[in-house]
Amino acid sequence: MIAFLTSFIIIFLAEMGDKTQLLAMAFAAKYKAQQVLIAIFFATLLNHALAVFTGHFLTTVLPLPFIMLIASLSFIGFGLWTLHADTLSGEESRPSRFGPFLTVGIAFFLAEMGDKTQLSTLSLAVQYQNIAGVLTGTTLAMVAADALGIVVGVILHKHLPERTIKWFSAIIFILFGLHGTYNALTQMTK
Repeated sequence: MIAFLTSFIIIFLAEMGDKTQLLAMAFAAKYKAQQVLIAIFFATLLNHALAVFTGHFLTTVLPLPFIMLIASLSFIGFGLWTLHADTLSGEESRPSRFGPFLTVGIAFFLAEMGDKTQLSTLSLAVQYQNIAGVLTGTTLAMVAADALGIVVGVILHKHLPERTIKWFSAIIFILFGLHGTYNALTQMTK
């Protein structure tokens, strides 16, 4: 349950103001919100499954304390990355030949490749070694954050203090990173 809750919280916060959340808002202006969310769910499930299994595989190849140290340091990096503004690069305005589901799903899957939420998912898989908990938590967090983003974007026209959200998310990442780094270093010195 800890893996699920931590994964949900971290990914939910990481997705706030992220380019994929902006992409979800843009697609919701073009397609039905329900279609967008279903496509996001399947794209995220596939994308994060790749990250979780990659993280799980790494623990069979490298010593766990070393991987935990790298994963924890990456959380600090993700915290700093969160402060960098994400922007869209035209994915939402490209003409579609595949219909809403495939258009949104493919665009979202590709936009998520190498994104901080995918890399965070990989790090969480290493840290918790709980495939089901991490995959379920991260996938549901992405859908929830994007659903919230769509609703907020449509209803409030982006009147949220994005800077505050980014700083809060960054601090959470950095705190998890510092805690994990301390734990990893403690295990390495034993």
